[in-house]
Amino acid sequence: MRRIFFERPYRFIFIPVIAVAVLSLVSFVVMQLWNNLLPDILHVSTITFWQAAGIFILCKILFGFGKGGRPGWAGGGAPWMRKRMEERFKNLSPEEQEKFKAKMRDRMCNWENRGGFGKFGRQWENDFKTEPEDKDQ
Repeated sequence: MRRIFFERPYRFIFIPVIAVAVLSLVSFVVMQLWNNLLPDILHVSTITFWQAAGIFILCKILFGFGKGGRPGWAGGGAPWMRKRMEERFKNLSPEEQEKFKAKMRDRMCNWENRGGFGKFGRQWENDFKTEPEDKDQ
């Protein structure tokens, strides 16, 4: 069975129609929720369909359209960043890896032994610099 609605000539017609339908449905829901809840709770006036559409679009502009993927900040960040960090970690020597793990434990995971927020002020570059060799000796 052929997918007729999203084939080449039809997709330019149906995709905008679907987008308008979704926007209309969401605007109607926003209008109904606003008009049935907020006048009684916050003593604001009721809004029209077009005002609800404007509120929805404004919220999407201000708060973003969502990025999908894993929820929460603990999802690990962008995949390209994880790969880059994995490559960097593989290139470290075992001593440098242990030093990095110790610093991460100290900074992120060891909250009960932190003793305040003073450690946040340090720079990462200073933590991993090696001691300079004496050239004049």
